[in-house]
Amino acid sequence: MKVRYGLRALADIAINQHAGDGVFQKDISGRQEIPLKYLDTIISGLRNSGLIRNTAGKRSGYTLMKAPAEISVYDVYRAFEPELTLANCLCESMECKRSDNCPAKDYWFELNQHLKMLMKSTSLKQVMLGTFNF
Repeated sequence: MKVRYGLRALADIAINQHAGDGVFQKDISGRQEIPLKYLDTIISGLRNSGLIRNTAGKRSGYTLMKAPAEISVYDVYRAFEPELTLANCLCESMECKRSDNCPAKDYWFELNQHLKMLMKSTSLKQVMLGTFNF
């Protein structure tokens, strides 16, 4: 949920930031129908990962740190989640006793790699324009 809301919040900021003016959190919340309290967590994750910054001054709010074309879907994912792992056996911190003899492990590994590549190669701009390719 955080990744989905994070992507929506970033797109909202990209669309609504003008001439250095920041986008207010309450406005993002209203337009994207994300509860304001929950959006606090989303904004914090995006800010801590270096995707957005708080602007100072009279029109304080949030702006993107990079152009939408330079922010990948994977960047948004990593703002909230550790490394992508579709199956527990792919997680470095977990040890699977069937790992050496699992007939499906290679499948999950390859699928995980393809999904990660797709997320890394899809930019926020592409999501906003609907020009992503699967």
